[in-house]
Amino acid sequence: MTYRVDKAYERSEAIILAFDIGTTHTAVSFSHASPGERPDVRSVIKWPGQPEASGESKIPTIVAYQDGEAKYFGAEAREFLEDDDYEIARWFKLRLHPKSMKADQVAIGPYELEEHSLPDGVSLVQVYADFIKYIYGAARIFFINNTPNGQRTWSRLSDQMPIVFCTPNGWDLRQHEVLSEASIRAGIVVEGDAEDRLWFLTEGEASVHYALAHTKTVNWLNQGTVFAVMDVGGSTVDSTLYRCQSRVPLVLEEACASACVQAGGIFVDQSIREVLKRKLNGSEYSDPESISLMIRQFERQTKRAFDGSQTTNQIRFGSTKDNDKKYDIVKGKLTLSCEEVEEAYLAVICNIVDSCNTLLANQKAEYLILVGGFGESPYLRNQLKCIFEGRGTEVVTVEEPSDGAVIWYLTELVEGRAARFDYGIIHGVIYDARLHSGYEDKCFVDREGTKRICTFKDTIFNDHWEGLLHEGRMFLDPSEPSFGRNIAIQLFSWRGEGSTPHVLDLAQTRPSYDLPTLPGLEEIILIEADIGVIIKPETASLNRITGQGYAGAKRVSNELDRPVSSLSQGCRSRSIDTSRHRDSRSCYAPWYRATLKYFLKTFTHLLA
Repeated sequence: MTYRVDKAYERSEAIILAFDIGTTHTAVSFSHASPGERPDVRSVIKWPGQPEASGESKIPTIVAYQDGEAKYFGAEAREFLEDDDYEIARWFKLRLHPKSMKADQVAIGPYELEEHSLPDGVSLVQVYADFIKYIYGAARIFFINNTPNGQRTWSRLSDQMPIVFCTPNGWDLRQHEVLSEASIRAGIVVEGDAEDRLWFLTEGEASVHYALAHTKTVNWLNQGTVFAVMDVGGSTVDSTLYRCQSRVPLVLEEACASACVQAGGIFVDQSIREVLKRKLNGSEYSDPESISLMIRQFERQTKRAFDGSQTTNQIRFGSTKDNDKKYDIVKGKLTLSCEEVEEAYLAVICNIVDSCNTLLANQKAEYLILVGGFGESPYLRNQLKCIFEGRGTEVVTVEEPSDGAVIWYLTELVEGRAARFDYGIIHGVIYDARLHSGYEDKCFVDREGTKRICTFKDTIFNDHWEGLLHEGRMFLDPSEPSFGRNIAIQLFSWRGEGSTPHVLDLAQTRPSYDLPTLPGLEEIILIEADIGVIIKPETASLNRITGQGYAGAKRVSNELDRPVSSLSQGCRSRSIDTSRHRDSRSCYAPWYRATLKYFLKTFTHLLA
């Protein structure tokens, strides 16, 4: 499939490559963009080692290993699922999901990640590296073979080629670091340029760009229109609510924080496993191999056709010699009732509906646009229509958004994003008995003998509030702690139940401000910066007692809208190079506040 962007490309000539590595399937899209021309977005539809005539834009996300070495990929690797000579890596994306996405796993079904352990001696990063190397090579071959002068064009542009990874809404910088390291191991980027060439886009935002590109927006999208996009994939459901800010030019803004739940199509497959084990108990077809074969056929055929209206549903798994009428098996076909198939969908549908209800809790959406592989399920579509169209929300289905990331890179329709969590820092404020009554047991004494109390966010004591980026909107911390020329600040998010705690127990966060042990409080990133270069010499002064800069206002650079020029590849650390921002307009602000503002303005789309 080819899509032509509706406006001319205005940047330097480039090849843009996008990877959508899903739990069950993977797609790769690309575009060769030249200045002044409307670029085409295309999908890779030929894969090394795959059937030549398949023409599929997606391949299974599977790697077959032998003695720790990757041997086969995609559809070819699937042929070795039951071969004891090979170890299979599949569904490995689930291992990257943060704890906040796994909270509902037990409620979804009896799925156990241990059933799909990684091959012996192969790390998760290495699995990703091997798979990325394969799909990158496939993209290169396809581009060269299907583009005029393709070899020379690829050789000329590939070293500067931007690569976009589609990731779940619930992922953050820690998951991005794994993909960055895997890309370096795969050899598609080098460590020195990875930060400039690798881009990470939420699946929700990729979906909206795809959906708008493949629907006639003139018929339904107007200024002020509120609509939801739900990307229902293999393991996650990513939902985002958008408001159209402008029709011409088209500009979108997130209407609230996006949602991400672990409730994709693979959980239906796992639930049907339990149905089959119970139904076939005592049958000669109850062995794990037969049931695994039935599940694969269920996924390929039965699940894709089931819409809830069929009284009987068949799984074609064997030959005419396979019969056991007592267990509804006739000539290699197992018959299931409508109720038995619906049982496999029940928990997943409930999680999807709950997520959508949360998204639409405070405002009505005119449209709910379904995308993603599982989003094409007739049964899911019918269930959502029954629930939401009665509330005035029209449910629309769009095909899999495999090229949405490239369209995003070329158009970038979304200008405003909402944070999914509360973000802030841990800071010790001076204890005030009037403000902190009842929390004296949480106090500690600093090196200067001052009594302090740890806070993360304080919605009660506004004068000492430490929130930096509140769920659903963005703002800055007004407090002014003391820092010197070199600063290091840990940014945390609150993902626990209930409201964000405003006073923290130092014993739970550790005096060194290392990783917190308080459940729900998670470190996002360590911000390190040398801010000496942005301090004006005429106003810089030191506290002669402590040797540190005064906590009062210092004159610092206000040129904060340029992209970050240097980000280290450390797993938990980012270094901000402020040397490029020492000149230009200036204002009074705490040193650290300017650095945090710089960080937040640059990374809002990653935190959202």
